[in-house]
Amino acid sequence: STALAKGVTMKPCVVSYDAMAVIVHESNPLTQLTMRQVEQIFAGDVKDWSVVGGNAGPFSIYTRNTSSGTYQDWKDLAMKKRDYASSSQKMAGNEQIAAEVGKNPTGIGYVGIAYKEAQGVKVLAIMLKDGSLVRPEVATVHNKTYPYARPNFFYTNGEPSGLAGQFIDYLLSAEGQEIVAKSGFVPLPAAK
Repeated sequence: STALAKGVTMKPCVVSYDAMAVIVHESNPLTQLTMRQVEQIFAGDVKDWSVVGGNAGPFSIYTRNTSSGTYQDWKDLAMKKRDYASSSQKMAGNEQIAAEVGKNPTGIGYVGIAYKEAQGVKVLAIMLKDGSLVRPEVATVHNKTYPYARPNFFYTNGEPSGLAGQFIDYLLSAEGQEIVAKSGFVPLPAAK
């Protein structure tokens, strides 16, 4: 890797989790999609809401832009690494995706769990292969049943020390994890 070539040993530390919620306009009659349907919509295999049980009309697909890590994470977690539908509209961030979906009855997108209460949107439950429905919540991230969750990392050069080490220790403390939760991310599971 480039870091190693420069004498930097990247040490990852998981500090929180995020779950990417599939959102639609609040007027959309659907309450759930299967993982396969999510893949088909975002990859462009299906073009109309009626194919997945919604009201007739083409999808308006909102994604993060290509420079976003979330753009790639969604491809990996939801689309079997396939390319996005050519019609998808690339947005700068969660706020923009939520705002567009919130004013477009044919809209669909994904946002971090902190944005699932945005005005005009609702979150769809995801049907797993066994037929069970899961929603993006702390419990489903912790028990690893929600399919579109991912860890958030801090990286240090080798073992964290000095101020960086103190900051990471604080973030991993009970008080730090409360701040993680208040900021809209999923805290680490409490130690048993």
